[in-house]
This record gives sequence, C-alpha cells and structure tokens, in this order.
Amino acid sequence: MPPFSIRVIGDPVLKQPAREVTDIDGSLVKLVDDMFATMYEAPGLGLAAPQVGVQKRLFVYDVEDKPGVLINPQIIESEGEWGFNEGCLSVPGLYFEIVRPKRILIRGLDLDGNEKEIEADELWGRLFQHELDHLEGVLLVEHLTDEQRKAAKRELRELMLDGRRPAEVKVVRADGSVEHD
Repeated sequence: MPPFSIRVIGDPVLKQPAREVTDIDGSLVKLVDDMFATMYEAPGLGLAAPQVGVQKRLFVYDVEDKPGVLINPQIIESEGEWGFNEGCLSVPGLYFEIVRPKRILIRGLDLDGNEKEIEADELWGRLFQHELDHLEGVLLVEHLTDEQRKAAKRELRELMLDGRRPAEVKVVRADGSVEHD
C-alpha cells in the first residue's frame, strides 16, 4: 500500500498554489521518499507534493530510470512547441493532446540544498512543466480546448457516477473526439 493517496480532480487542494520550501530537513527527505513510493505504485513519471495533499513547492520524477527531486523549481527559459498526449495521476485514465514549449531550462534545489539547472526537451520538458503547473494550482484540464474540456467533463462525470477508477485509457483529441485504447 502506498504511503499517500493521490488527490484527484475536484479536490480543492489541487487548485491552491504551493508554498516555498524553507527548510530541507529529515521530514522533507521522508516526504520525498514517500512520494517516490506513491508515484511508483500509481505508476507515474512524476508527482508533485500537492497531489498528495502537501502544500510545498517540490516534485519527484523518474524518467528512463533517472529519479530526481526539484525543490522550489522555476522555469528560466522556454522555446518551441511540442504536442503530445499528456496524462495526469490526478485525472486518472484520461490523456489529452496538449501543446507546450518543446525545450525548457528549469532551476531548483536538490535534497542537499544545492542549486540544480536542467535543460529538458520533449518528454522531460513536458514532465517538468506539468509538475510545476501542480505547484501553481493548475491542472492539465486548464490547458484544454473548449471541445476537449467538454469531452473531458463528460468522461469524468461518467467515472464519478460509476464511482470507479477507469479500466481503460481514453485520449481526448483537440477536436473533442474521444479515442479508446
């Protein structure tokens, strides 16, 4: 059983901006360890503290077996555009065609309090932008077209009425059509 439950769309904690981390101590290290365990159990590529009900500006990630944590992250530069089917542990079972900057430069702290800069593109860049959105109280549904938003609400309403997690993955296209995997 994972240490945390992942908060899902509709939970007010997901709409609140997270607070800066001021102390990197043993309790923060424990939080990060528990977040990794929760993320791996889900499974996901990244997990922001607000997704587990903790209003701190940090997230964990693991892409290509390269785990890490960023504390108080901020995007320094971005360029280009890249569309991709993006999902979220807090919006389970739905993926959306979303365009974001293709390349970013992000800066934050590691668990030792050292400044860390990462130049990331495509999947890595998208992951960091997505998790940073969570720290700002922004869910990926706020990046949708009107057609996608309507289709997403319809799909989410069905899931909530059924009181279950999705058994299949659904991609909501930019035109609002829904594709089942």
